[in-house]
Amino acid sequence: MRHHELVKFAIVGGTTMIFDLAIFYSLIFTVLDEKPTVAKIISGVMATILSYILNREWSFKNRGGRERHHEALLFFTISAVGVVLAAAPMWIANNMFEIRADQGNVSKVVIIDFVLNYIIGNLLQMVFRFWALRRFAFPEENARAASPDFDPTPEELAEEELGHS
Repeated sequence: MRHHELVKFAIVGGTTMIFDLAIFYSLIFTVLDEKPTVAKIISGVMATILSYILNREWSFKNRGGRERHHEALLFFTISAVGVVLAAAPMWIANNMFEIRADQGNVSKVVIIDFVLNYIIGNLLQMVFRFWALRRFAFPEENARAASPDFDPTPEELAEEELGHS
């Protein structure tokens, strides 16, 4: 089960990374060209909302057992730390090493932004989020079905019946 969750988590991550990437580059090439860290945080928050929906309904579908508002609070708290981790390499590069000082070479800045955001930053946040989401937001396998407070939908009951047949 762990490997299935990891594969699904990676697919969701790839999908939300493309979503994040599109929003980030749309922002830095238009209204936030001087504020790449702000653009990264905005795109990260939007991608996090999509990630919650996809992870809850697909990747960690058989985990949890918490009330939805509690689960969402944990997910978004963990993801907020992830957004900060993803933005940290860019913030360090821009504010401590001033990599944007060479604005004349736009392709260099685009490549550096990509490496800092989508390779280094996403790797940091991916490792943290997978561990923290499994441990805190969606803690136990099949906990939703085993929870006394679990109120399954008709679709979930049908899936449960098919799984035991």
